[in-house]
Amino acid sequence: MFTTRIIDIKEKARFNDFIAAHAKGHFSQLWEWGEVKRGMGWEPLPLVLEEDGEIRAALLILKRHLPLPLLKKSIFYAPRGPVADVESEEICRALFEGASRVAQKHKAIFLKIDPDVPVKNRVFADILHKCSFRKNETGLDFEGVQPAFVFRLDISPSELNLLQNMHSKWRYNIKLAGRKGVAIREAENKEDLRVFYRVLKETAARDKFLIRGYEYYEWIWDYMVEPGYAQIFLAEYQGQVISATLAMILGDKAWYLYGASSNEYRNVMPNYLIQWEMIRWARQKKCTLYDFRGVSGDLNESNPLYGLYRFKKGFNGEFTEFVGEWDRVYSPVFYWLWTRVLPLYLKLTRPRIQS
Repeated sequence: MFTTRIIDIKEKARFNDFIAAHAKGHFSQLWEWGEVKRGMGWEPLPLVLEEDGEIRAALLILKRHLPLPLLKKSIFYAPRGPVADVESEEICRALFEGASRVAQKHKAIFLKIDPDVPVKNRVFADILHKCSFRKNETGLDFEGVQPAFVFRLDISPSELNLLQNMHSKWRYNIKLAGRKGVAIREAENKEDLRVFYRVLKETAARDKFLIRGYEYYEWIWDYMVEPGYAQIFLAEYQGQVISATLAMILGDKAWYLYGASSNEYRNVMPNYLIQWEMIRWARQKKCTLYDFRGVSGDLNESNPLYGLYRFKKGFNGEFTEFVGEWDRVYSPVFYWLWTRVLPLYLKLTRPRIQS
């Protein structure tokens, strides 16, 4: 018989061990990731499905209160969940029914998920429909909460084979960076974290995108890097850091989460070498999958994001589309307000706020 419950910190290790060992385990379902997101205003609710005392499935739910003091409504989001046998309707249904009971207690309007499951898995999509989820059309770029399209590389072959399978220009650039004297090292302390953030701010200003405040990366350091679930890499050239990245790792998988590069010395190709060293690091940690994370699903060369696609494609990863973003609606009226009225209100009021 299945039972579901929210667990407390005394079972953190048990929860994390299950996430790490499961085929659908993901760093954003870890207890520690919930603590990172707590700093951003989310309350983590780690839900487990058990049978005879054994965890069979898990869902790290992130809860955010809405600014409606009289109604006390909230929203639920489970990044890259569930961690479950996604082809077992019995397990998925029991887990999502447990989430519904938690939602009722917390007055949640909906639960949003964006599972780490390829779109070709029609069995799971059918299960989601049967469990009353509805799919969101989030577009081909980065309109969703998490990217719907990624590049993934099987890193179980030898380093020689991985290099040989890359585009020849990528191999050349990796060797060029080494010949020019670019060196890659792992960050050792929060002084290195500040260097990473400085390069990230430089990149954001150049490429015109927003980044979170420094405290967010401090939380990642405290909750993810220190326990061994993440690592920052720095590329140095002539005594200065010219490129920096952040990778996540769990079980046999690694993810390239953030990347940054200086405006200077881009001609010595540090971004190619740092990716290669991250792949080598993941292999040394016994990983078999390296996830380059998001790219656009629009493969037209005129797309402004095509350069990102081209860079990641050159390492010979597999272009992968996930099943996308799905919502389980608990309160249809408030869900309609959330998806239709609130975005319009913000669009109308934002110019006034800015002025």
